[in-house]
Amino acid sequence: MQDFPATVSPRPARSRGVTLFVAAVAFLLGAALVAWAASSGYLSRILPSPEPLESASVALDATGEDAVTEAEPTEAADEAARLAAIGTVEGRLALLEDRLSRADFQAAAASGNAARAEGLLIAFAARRLIDRGEPLGFVADQLRLRFMDAQPRSVETVLAFSRKPVTLDELTARLEALSPDLTETDAKQSLWDRARHEVAAMFTVRSDSPELMAPASRIDRAKVMLTAGRIDNAVGEVERLPGAEAADTWIADARRYQDVQKALDLLETTAMLEPVRLRDATGGQVTQPSPLAAPARN
Repeated sequence: MQDFPATVSPRPARSRGVTLFVAAVAFLLGAALVAWAASSGYLSRILPSPEPLESASVALDATGEDAVTEAEPTEAADEAARLAAIGTVEGRLALLEDRLSRADFQAAAASGNAARAEGLLIAFAARRLIDRGEPLGFVADQLRLRFMDAQPRSVETVLAFSRKPVTLDELTARLEALSPDLTETDAKQSLWDRARHEVAAMFTVRSDSPELMAPASRIDRAKVMLTAGRIDNAVGEVERLPGAEAADTWIADARRYQDVQKALDLLETTAMLEPVRLRDATGGQVTQPSPLAAPARN
């Protein structure tokens, strides 16, 4: 069997030239891409920049002599900051103390005003019970506790009247019942008393008409005065009647009613304006000035 030699196909001569051409084009494209990246700033973002020598030297000096030289200003700044902090704390403490003192003053003022308001309510309650002719009950104890030191006579007047009360309606009804005795001259009147009344009538200057001076008119006016609370005027009209002696008990009760009304007025005024001797519910002294009191003049 005859062997035939293998035939090798010859490599084209142009293949090497093509390879060189492609490599050259790729190099140019890479160079152009790097140049574009550098001009656009992308290259500095991708590649880390080395630290400058100056910064490194400063970093080395920071642990050396420079740190020693900068330690003194730092300590001084810390001391100033510490003193400033202390001053701030003291200022805050002073402000807090001021606020606490004002809060204490406001609390004392509120407590004093509350005690005055309670005392005024007690006086109002006593007046209401007196006008109704009812016993005072626990209100009597409150009157003693709160007002006995400031107005003892007024408190005693109210308490004494409450033991034997009388009302305006009762006084009016009793005056109506006494009208026949008041409009007639008492037959048992002595000669001297009659003569005295006659002489007094002769020298009395009368500015009113005889109808207004009649006993019946006086009684009617006395009733109107009682309804209006003008006890003095009502008593004055009754005392001018011919039979005024028959109304002695009535006049005494009317004057007692007038006295208790004045005492209640004084207790109400004390609750509002008393500066020293008013007491609270526990018996403590009310030292807070009344907001209704006039300011003291220098």
